[in-house]
Amino acid sequence: ITAPGAPAVPASPAPLAPSADERVGDCTWLITMSGISPAMGNLDRALEFYRDLLGFEVTMMYGDQAAFISAGGYHHHIGLNTWHSKDAPPAMRDGVGLYHTAILYPTRKDLAIVYDRLRRAYYPFTGASDHGVSEALYLDDPDGNGVELYWDRPKERWPKKEDGSLEMFTRPLNLTSLLGEL
Repeated sequence: ITAPGAPAVPASPAPLAPSADERVGDCTWLITMSGISPAMGNLDRALEFYRDLLGFEVTMMYGDQAAFISAGGYHHHIGLNTWHSKDAPPAMRDGVGLYHTAILYPTRKDLAIVYDRLRRAYYPFTGASDHGVSEALYLDDPDGNGVELYWDRPKERWPKKEDGSLEMFTRPLNLTSLLGEL
């Protein structure tokens, strides 16, 4: 994250993916994303959602313009900021931009805990789906940015077609069963 007025970091000439000569076998390299920086209209309102409801911890405040939040002690997974968006209207649903941010919870019980916290706070959901490989809850943050909260089933339980390829789908998530994890 580069703060306004900070010197620009030069673009790296390195490719995002290894070249064909650098890969071993069939594209088995792994990418880990370390964070996102959504533009928010109101930082306090964003913190009430991401910190108080989703359970992220504040690792650093950048004055009253940004909050860096994390799960599990990392320096930051999300850099909430109002650098160019203070008091701006919510994100437009029918426009270009990021469809949603997906936040992976380590276990089904962890997903149940956050679901129960949001449900008790009467926070509106936009969907809840079983995708075979994962179970997901969908909602919008206070600025209209889409958020997916999910957990992955163990890889050995992922549904497969006869040819061995994944068979993902979208079915309604059994929320009563999810709450049964508590």
